[in-house]
Order: sequence, then structure tokens, then C-alpha cells
Amino acid sequence: MKEKQSSGEALCEAAKTYIEAHSVEKFSLNGISKALFVNGSYLLRTFKHHTGMTLLCYHHLIRCEKAKEMLLQTNLSVSRIGESVGFISSSHFTHIFRKTENCTPTEYRRLHGPDREEMAEP
Repeated sequence: MKEKQSSGEALCEAAKTYIEAHSVEKFSLNGISKALFVNGSYLLRTFKHHTGMTLLCYHHLIRCEKAKEMLLQTNLSVSRIGESVGFISSSHFTHIFRKTENCTPTEYRRLHGPDREEMAEP
């Protein structure tokens, strides 16, 4: 039998769903809190308490997950992939990706991807 989810856990799930659906957009605490009808400070505290990470960190994590898929499935350049997942500059994308994955996007592609010739061109 499944235990009843607390209101904090439900709020965190709603925040995750919102962030996943809007990950390409610029991060906005005000936008998320308005969409979820809660105070921004309360949302920050509750999310951190239940997940162990900040909302912004989760936002970056989702963007990097999407980027990892693209790095392995396409021949797009790293800068183009960063742009398509919502990063404004390739240097910021590389910085966040390295912080999240402990390697650069190029290293990730080299280590985990198939031969470049086998990847589909978009």
C-alpha cells in the first residue's frame, strides 16, 4: 500500500514537473512560484529540504540530461546543443555541464557516444 504523499513532497513533484516542461526557458523563481500558487521562499526551502538540491541546480540537471541525449544521438556542435537546451553561451553550458557531469560535453560525447559517422544529422 502506498503511503500518502505530504504536501511538501507533492509541491516538489509539481515543481519538478514544471521545471522539466519549461527547462529551455530562463529560470525564474517568480514564474515557478506563481505557476504553483506558493510563496517563492517557501518553495525554495521545501524543495531543498525534500530533494537536497536547489531549484536552480535541478533546472541545470534537467538541461544537462537533455544535452547528454543530444550529444549521443546527434552530430550537432556542443555550442548548438547548449543553445537548444536553453543556455545562452557555450562557455556557461560547458561550465554547468562540467559541474554536473564531472567532464566537458566534448569529453562526454567522446567517452559515451558511438562513432560520430553513425549519428543522425538533424
